[in-house]
Amino acid sequence: MALEERPDAKLDRAVIFLGPPGSGKGTQAKELAKAYGIPHLSTGDMLREHVSKGTTLGLQAKPIMERGELVPDSLVLKMVAERIERPDCSHGFMFDGFPRTVTQAKYLGELLKQHGFHQPLVLHLVIGSSVLMRRLTGRRTCKVGGEIYNIYERPPKVEGICDNDGGELFQRPDDREDVIRERLHAYEKQTSPLVQYYRRLGFLHDIDADKSFEEVKQRMFESLAGIGGVR
Repeated sequence: MALEERPDAKLDRAVIFLGPPGSGKGTQAKELAKAYGIPHLSTGDMLREHVSKGTTLGLQAKPIMERGELVPDSLVLKMVAERIERPDCSHGFMFDGFPRTVTQAKYLGELLKQHGFHQPLVLHLVIGSSVLMRRLTGRRTCKVGGEIYNIYERPPKVEGICDNDGGELFQRPDDREDVIRERLHAYEKQTSPLVQYYRRLGFLHDIDADKSFEEVKQRMFESLAGIGGVR
């Protein structure tokens, strides 16, 4: 039976998506989280929620995010620690957008040990910069359900309208070309060392993300199926 058809499969671990902005982390994480019945945790979504609600954390993060820079650990780690302690995370969760640095990865590793999870699985999405720019400038997000589309590669059936709930699609401010270039630079400088860190630990699985959505998803299911502890 295909792994997608096994709603009783248990991960009991964190699945971490590594890859530059636009590599498909968010979309694929949602798909796999749905298949396993576990939460999809996006620090980006969490931070945007804090910004929209005007929380103390949101007010601190807003100017940093608008500049396309990475939000500092002091803000992100508090949010992550609280979130994974909730009951819905007891059988595992999908992370995209975290960790971004080796420091964050070490902190997360300690948190996972404290909560009795298996070693994390890290899915590394590999993709070229020219493809990334096209994907990001073409990305549109539903205002209602948060579904992600791309006007070039994965457009909605009706322009500007979400297929699922009819919500309006919009372009995030951080998907502008000038902000994208800054985000990619920040990724290369601060986040790419995670690849070598997790590779040394033996947790890393490279995924060719310059493929169709379905091909990438299937490759991820195969990686999950080959991990001990998944049942």
